[in-house]
Amino acid sequence: MASTIRRLTKAVAAVTRPRLRKGVVSPLLEVPSKIQKPPYYFRRNSSTMPLIQESNNIPILSEEEQKKMRESCRIASSVLEFACSLVKPGITTDEIDKIVTEEIFRHEAYPSPLHYHGFPKSICTSVNECACHGIPDNRALVEGDLISIDVTVYKNGFHGDTCKTVIVGEPKNPDALNKLIEVSYEATWTGIKSCGPNVSFRAIGDSIENFVKEEGMDVIPDFVGHGVGKDFHSMPTVHHTKNDSHDLMKPGMTFTIEPLVCEGSPEVAMWNDMWTVTTLDRSLVSQFEHTILITETGFDVLTFREEETAFGHQPSYKNN
Repeated sequence: MASTIRRLTKAVAAVTRPRLRKGVVSPLLEVPSKIQKPPYYFRRNSSTMPLIQESNNIPILSEEEQKKMRESCRIASSVLEFACSLVKPGITTDEIDKIVTEEIFRHEAYPSPLHYHGFPKSICTSVNECACHGIPDNRALVEGDLISIDVTVYKNGFHGDTCKTVIVGEPKNPDALNKLIEVSYEATWTGIKSCGPNVSFRAIGDSIENFVKEEGMDVIPDFVGHGVGKDFHSMPTVHHTKNDSHDLMKPGMTFTIEPLVCEGSPEVAMWNDMWTVTTLDRSLVSQFEHTILITETGFDVLTFREEETAFGHQPSYKNN
């Protein structure tokens, strides 16, 4: 997820659960020599959150490139389901990261976050008030935690990107947590269903913000969706709130939609690891993410999960 983050200061409201604190991050994992690696693997940049380089050049994939993109997204979707199946009280996010890394290697793919601008792990695990980019560490998950797992894989020169939020164990307040997750999930799909050829990217932010605010919640505006394909992050910038973008969606464009929905204030702060972002009032955050391909007649959700059919969604849509 790309950032347009601003640094904010505000008094933090009292929250009964323990404050999320930085844990111990284990050493970097080795990548098998047979795994194709993205160019940044060899550069090993210092740790800094990436910003989308604004330009008028939005990549359009050829038919052959779209096939490769579909494969990367299929793997990312499968790995995300696998990762979420590991979530339980007592397991650490570091343990989840290690197991998921091996699963990605089993698909002969590369875990895109690893070494990206210095990120030290293969997935992002954002717990409770962590809005995004949580670094897996030795903190054990506890009953009632909320965790967002963000998976991106690199295969045959293309990145596939997706995310899902789940509840750990059996919470004491399931209704409140389920409501936040439901609003977050349907907000993402509200944005997705606004897509189509020659549609303004503004439509995504308009539809998401309207939906979320009608539900009495808020969208964190500092983080945006992005183009994805040969590059992990590229144009377009996909805002999840109302904006003045003039870009139009065209067939062959691939990008993510990934709003951060919070139950409290949307103001956030970044930790000194230059990655972890938490809400200032420590309110909970939920996130879902899909990679979208614009087609000649509508759009495809490349990271669609089969379980989503139960919620009335489908992997391919044609505009009327």
